[in-house]
Amino acid sequence: MPDICIGFEVHQPFRLNTQFHPDPGIPNSDLFENYCNDSTHINQKVLERVSHKCYIPATETILENLDEGFHCSFSLSGTLVEQLQRWNTDVLSLFENVASHKNTEILSQTYYHSIAGCFYEKAEFEEQVRMHQDLMHDLFGVVPRIFENTEFTFNNEIARHVRDLGFKGIFTEGVSRILGWRSPHYLYSCNDLPVFMRNVQLSDDIAFRFANTSWDMYPLMADSYADWLATSSGELITIFIDYETFGEHFWKETGIFNFLRSLPQEMNKRGIKTILPSEAVQKYHPMDSIDVPHTISWADIEKDTSAWLGNDRQLAAFSAVESARFYPANKTVWRYLTTSDHFYYMASKYGTCGEVHTYFSHQCIDEAFKTYMSILSDYEERSLPFMKNEKAARILRVLPPEKAFHFSSPAGYIGYSAYNLDQFCELLPIIPMDSLEYHLKEGHISRWIREVLGDDALADEIGGYHERHEIAAIVSSWRDSLWTLVG
Repeated sequence: MPDICIGFEVHQPFRLNTQFHPDPGIPNSDLFENYCNDSTHINQKVLERVSHKCYIPATETILENLDEGFHCSFSLSGTLVEQLQRWNTDVLSLFENVASHKNTEILSQTYYHSIAGCFYEKAEFEEQVRMHQDLMHDLFGVVPRIFENTEFTFNNEIARHVRDLGFKGIFTEGVSRILGWRSPHYLYSCNDLPVFMRNVQLSDDIAFRFANTSWDMYPLMADSYADWLATSSGELITIFIDYETFGEHFWKETGIFNFLRSLPQEMNKRGIKTILPSEAVQKYHPMDSIDVPHTISWADIEKDTSAWLGNDRQLAAFSAVESARFYPANKTVWRYLTTSDHFYYMASKYGTCGEVHTYFSHQCIDEAFKTYMSILSDYEERSLPFMKNEKAARILRVLPPEKAFHFSSPAGYIGYSAYNLDQFCELLPIIPMDSLEYHLKEGHISRWIREVLGDDALADEIGGYHERHEIAAIVSSWRDSLWTLVG
């Protein structure tokens, strides 16, 4: 009978200010309040609601079961901890009780629950991991040894960096295209790092299907679930769930807390043992190595990065925030902008995945994107006086939506927009030729570069060219030269 390794992800983002507008009178030291708080106090309200519905009753229930021998692990984001420190220290005390219990293990993640692991350079990812480790040590007196990256995002390179940071294991999704014929009920290895592969079906039976009345296994009872575990093959079953499953996603009236309270007892009746991840990596050797060249995650049916990087808006925002690391107005504020939720709100998915994205978002897709880019643009604008080459940094800066270059044809907008010179370079080779000819004929490109970006020299340089490859080569080379002055 396999051991069971159970983990919970506990996270709240600082949602961005939907009423944001630039205010030069606000000092850089106070940017966070202008970027992340508004008159609706949405962050505090969401935290209080989730605390009442989930964090308090679920944690009290788990604490009772821990005393009876139940083992589980928790991954708490730094942004959640900050919110609890601000608005609900009682819940934080409950998590401190959990962390001090011998039958729990605190995991590490990126402090800001961020997409930094997707950056080309991994220095920021590593720094946010260290920040989270320091927070867990300062708050709970523990040094996490097992890692859970944001939403289980994982690939070969992440495994290597996590291994080099000294971790003894990592959680990710038991994606069938990675496992192939192999079972997720074993430890695996990637770049010499032990990997826990989440059992998707057994985890989602609780996290997504529990209250689905059309499911053929409804209602899910603790004894039935324990039977499924007891009759499973393998050595180690990994169950990992969003903590808000209990009480927030599925309300108390669904019976979810009765399930949580009864499951450990039902497992005990069947001789099923729960195990902490650090114990598991000592007890079991990896069954095989896995190769993950392309990033996987636990999000949506695709199990990839498309939840955050699946459309043009998300990619534009991602590229912009990645390059914004060179702009130093307030590095902490920039890090809040790397939180994965901001990109999740911009997703344009349909069906059940789209419904889940809409459920979590406090803005529609377009508004979420506009808010994000407006805030990021303001941040970079404020950074300019501190740059070693202010002029170059100004030309390369991210623009708010109203100042972006929106590619058009005589018939109107064609769906491509450049929010800085980097993105303009990327789009030049792929936009339809009739659009490029239209903008060249009307002088739009030179005018935008001169009047919006503020680069008279580049505007003059491309003024005499009309061939796509010539203009693209000039702008790309010019852009690269500017970055050498900034980076």
